[in-house]
Amino acid sequence: MVNPSDMVRDGQDQPSLDDIRRILARVIDPEIPVLSILDLGILRDVARTDIGGGRIGWRITLTPTFSGCPATDMIAQLVRMALYAADVTDFVLETSLAPPWTTDWITAEGREKLRAYGIAPPEAGPGDGPVPCPRCGSSDTRLLSEFGSTPCKALRQCGECLEPFDHFKCHGRSSGAFGMT
Repeated sequence: MVNPSDMVRDGQDQPSLDDIRRILARVIDPEIPVLSILDLGILRDVARTDIGGGRIGWRITLTPTFSGCPATDMIAQLVRMALYAADVTDFVLETSLAPPWTTDWITAEGREKLRAYGIAPPEAGPGDGPVPCPRCGSSDTRLLSEFGSTPCKALRQCGECLEPFDHFKCHGRSSGAFGMT
């Protein structure tokens, strides 16, 4: 947690943009607890602006991984709780569905965290090649089910180490379409 006394205030007793980003970087995805909302790429924007009624505060925009994601409301609540815990009360939280989130927005660090956690990250690029096992690295894997522990993951099994693993499916590639491959 960011201690309010550690924040850099901007002269109007408001936290800085860096402070807000540090607070939000600690908000963890409830379905994949090794990823922050920054790692996952769902934090679309943070801006200091008029938030209504002449109040200046923070407009925080999130984009869910897909429009029916069951974690969306929980993530919004976790963002609110993190901001309130840091004594940040002047903010509005918005959801943006356009353009839709894409797995290309997962950071390189986020992809490595997924792999270390035992989830095969989506590959950068077309996403139609073999899916390497996150445990042993073998590309001898097979699809067991289109859906794994969550709708955004598939269940696969490694032919080398025989371990089952989740594979984070690719969403919305360069075509702009919001599909899963």
